[in-house]
Amino acid sequence: MNKDIFSPFKIKQFSLKNRIGVAPMTRMSSAEDGIPRKDVLDFLVTRAKNGTSIVYTEAIVTDYESAQGYPGQARMLTQRQIDTWKPVTETIREQGSISICQIFHCGRMAWKDVNPAKRVIAPSPVKPAQDNPLTGTAYETPDTMSQFDIDHVINGFVQTAKGAIAAGFDGVEIHCAHGYLVSQFLSSYSNKRQDQYGGSMENRFRFAGEIIEAVKKVIPEEKLLIARISNWGIADMQVSLFENSAEWQKMVELFDASSIDAISVSTYDYSQKAFGTDKNMAALTREKTQLPIMICGKIYNRMTAMDALKDADIVLSGKSML
Repeated sequence: MNKDIFSPFKIKQFSLKNRIGVAPMTRMSSAEDGIPRKDVLDFLVTRAKNGTSIVYTEAIVTDYESAQGYPGQARMLTQRQIDTWKPVTETIREQGSISICQIFHCGRMAWKDVNPAKRVIAPSPVKPAQDNPLTGTAYETPDTMSQFDIDHVINGFVQTAKGAIAAGFDGVEIHCAHGYLVSQFLSSYSNKRQDQYGGSMENRFRFAGEIIEAVKKVIPEEKLLIARISNWGIADMQVSLFENSAEWQKMVELFDASSIDAISVSTYDYSQKAFGTDKNMAALTREKTQLPIMICGKIYNRMTAMDALKDADIVLSGKSML
């Protein structure tokens, strides 16, 4: 039986008024102070006023060293940044909605000219095959992350999560999708390491797992911790980041065993059959977890939303919300 998009849904202690959310969208709208423009913040508040139950931020970069990949990205690390977001999260809550801060590190997708450290890091020295669309030139070969780099990056996720909680967000999402840093560790396409962070799916998951557990320690128990996953990356988009459905489902099992409260699955098209099976990504994910599943990808009206809820619990929409 189909779930209705306007039916309530309980996730942890939060009672959502419906199953519709604003997907996280990179807007590159901040000035040098790492704060988005007012119209971008107003957009998020307006979506809550118009009835969505979940409102996501754009992806927030996690440190002032190596995380940034695009110009104009926002951060959640200074008191001024935190104070700017407080009235946004308060107003969203007043509308009966919840707010989620998505946090990420670009890894090999970074553009050195906008990165404070003038440095690009990744699990392995593997650069994207395509050119950087922002520069029209080849991506740089990244530095291989040392254990020091790994620990430093994890700390950036922790500090940004602290900032999100201080700003009043109801939850934090760790961006493990789209070929950014955590995704780069998860996929053998970009992870060629021979140490404890490479090789088996369990080893490739280790970095994500360490971030999740470190962030879990610094957010209150009642707050949400979510992971976003995908089989596609923002670069080399034709490449499948996982070899087959078994590898995808093994990854889902590892996320399921971690301390997260929900999984957000990002697709090109929610209905597309995956890995040569007769099932879509949400259905394959559901087979390995009972955690709430969010889904996005070509969900643009009531019909597609209702259809997507056959295999998921919450639908997220980006362009249609704009």
